[in-house]
Amino acid sequence: MEVEGKVKMVGETQTFGSNGFRKREVVVTTEEQYPQHIMVEFVQDKCDLLNSVAVGQPVKIGINLRGREWVNPQGETKYFNSIQGWRIENLQAAASTDSGIPPAPPMDSFQPADNLNEEDHDDLPF
Repeated sequence: MEVEGKVKMVGETQTFGSNGFRKREVVVTTEEQYPQHIMVEFVQDKCDLLNSVAVGQPVKIGINLRGREWVNPQGETKYFNSIQGWRIENLQAAASTDSGIPPAPPMDSFQPADNLNEEDHDDLPF
């Protein structure tokens, strides 16, 4: 699954427990009729994928939905969901490099036509 939008916030890497579990969060605002602020967490070595991400940048994030069950001390069962990112792609860079069309040279690199004769017959069909 994927989510696309503009980066609203990139959190700092947090470390938990004695085993050094790492987590880092990013919030992406979708660009649709009713924009949504989607928080995606990156864990362990995937935290480093957010090092080059900036606020305002359009991105596409590969995600997995995670769910878990927890029984509290009173014996009640609770369920929790999380959205876990495993890949992030900068759409701004992709748009400029994936178009397949090379950039046009600047206008001043073209020589003006000086042999134009307005009276020559034009054989174009339109």
